[in-house]
Amino acid sequence: MFAFRSNHADMTDSLIQTSSPASYDPAFDGDDPIARRSRAVCRGIGRLFARNGVWSLTEMPLRNGRRADLMGIDSKGKIVIVEVKTARGDLLGDGKWPDYLDFCDRFYWGLPPELDRACLDGPDFRPECCGVIVADEYDAEIVRPAPSHPLAAARRRVEVERLARTSLRRLLVSADPHCNTWGADLIG
Repeated sequence: MFAFRSNHADMTDSLIQTSSPASYDPAFDGDDPIARRSRAVCRGIGRLFARNGVWSLTEMPLRNGRRADLMGIDSKGKIVIVEVKTARGDLLGDGKWPDYLDFCDRFYWGLPPELDRACLDGPDFRPECCGVIVADEYDAEIVRPAPSHPLAAARRRVEVERLARTSLRRLLVSADPHCNTWGADLIG
């Protein structure tokens, strides 16, 4: 038997209120051009992934306190993380990306077509373990496949469950913003 928490007075009020995208969309950044470009790259990669049976979520919080720009799961249960960079300075100054490797089977850099990606071939970016995807708002192309570095089965299970729970929470909150007050452990 399940016990559900409820507060009907609060629910009634929240169902009448309108909500902006910022109230439940963690990727919403208003009119910031850098954030808009990042969302466009994520959209293109999302389309590429969907065509290939990889279902992804943006802004996925990880257990180490980091937040993956895109995290997805393929039809075999393998986890993919994409770190999106839209500016050269941001790409060259990113020292946190190795922290993502413990949470995925494949890691990609996601870049817009106009961004010079030559630096990704250097030793600091470990090309032997990172793929590269070039994307705009309409589509994407894998220009360097990411090699597989399989996670331990127990780690994969935990991460897949977190991804599923976070996805389901976001879906429910998009339908009923009042539910945003619960599940804080999935927000990051």
